[in-house]
Amino acid sequence: MTALAPARSTRRLVLAGASVLLVALGLVALMVVRPSAASPSGASSQSAPAEGSVDAGFARDMAIHHQQAVEMSFIVRDRTDDEDVRRLAYDIINTQANQRGMMLGWLEMWGLPKSAAGPPMKWMGHTVTPTDDGSLMPGMATDAELAALTAAKDEKAEVLFLRLMTVHHRAGADMAQAAAGAAKTDAIRNLAEGMVRGQQSEIGLMADMLKDRGAKP
Repeated sequence: MTALAPARSTRRLVLAGASVLLVALGLVALMVVRPSAASPSGASSQSAPAEGSVDAGFARDMAIHHQQAVEMSFIVRDRTDDEDVRRLAYDIINTQANQRGMMLGWLEMWGLPKSAAGPPMKWMGHTVTPTDDGSLMPGMATDAELAALTAAKDEKAEVLFLRLMTVHHRAGADMAQAAAGAAKTDAIRNLAEGMVRGQQSEIGLMADMLKDRGAKP
């Protein structure tokens, strides 16, 4: 494996994310233009959330969180021939790149910036100060952990990926649970609820996969 593989993966992620964002913008535009069936004007369900809202904060932070999950999945996909791990990686790439595009699309339609001026997690009632190790939010891998994953191969890469992604999913599910209970828009609430179910299911799957490899989470 050459040192150029992570760069190629990153370029693929950027191109895939751009395509998904264009599709998401089109879908969101239809949602905004079409009045809600529950409200003749559509104002109550489709009004743009405020800059400091849970909806906007979650969309921004989870987009960043998802981006790293996709990056790690691209890395492990190129470092193992195990079909189960590669299938999981493909599922995470497809699901989380799509969700990321949707969230960035909503921010665009709401006329809100895609990055926050302040620290992350403020929408959850607390803030996180990013450290120099590259981990911007709870659950995110550090630069050293990403480097170790990039250097690993075969079962060693599989185990490291499954451990890192388990931690990543746990934190992501906590964020999604908070948004599902506090967001004001149906779009964010529904997406967050789906994320909780999906990531908790994958956490169970990864626990079984680690057990099969004689490793602990």
